Amino acid sequence: MTAADPPLSAAIAPLPPRTGMPLHFAIRIVSAGKDKITGEMQADERHLNAFGILHGGALMAFGDELGGLGARFHIPPGARTTTIESKTNFFRACAPGRVAGESVPLHVGRRMLVWQTSIYGPDGKRVALVTQTQLVLPAEGTRSE
Repeated sequence: MTAADPPLSAAIAPLPPRTGMPLHFAIRIVSAGKDKITGEMQADERHLNAFGILHGGALMAFGDELGGLGARFHIPPGARTTTIESKTNFFRACAPGRVAGESVPLHVGRRMLVWQTSIYGPDGKRVALVTQTQLVLPAEGTRSE
């Protein structure tokens, strides 16, 4: 985080309480700023497929959560975003344990943002790369040009 970035508490405080999938998956934000979001989750039996390795959908959801949070640093007050496209490359199987992610912006526009999230397994090796496009939805009561 740089001096120009708001502190993590300022970025997360206005968000609703963590519920739904981020809470269920125990996704924890480690650091947050306009140029990088880092997080982790402790992958356990909730995240595994029938073969005992991390389910690809769990990795994709983790990447989506980090990129979506990062997008919030670049939108006007009251606006929100939604993922309109997401692509994941899987590089290797991932065992249960601490999974870490780092998300960075590739494009920041007024109406669209593109974030890329690298996800690392418990052994520190990159297991997946998630690239997502976020559409900016204006605040209610405002008119989009």
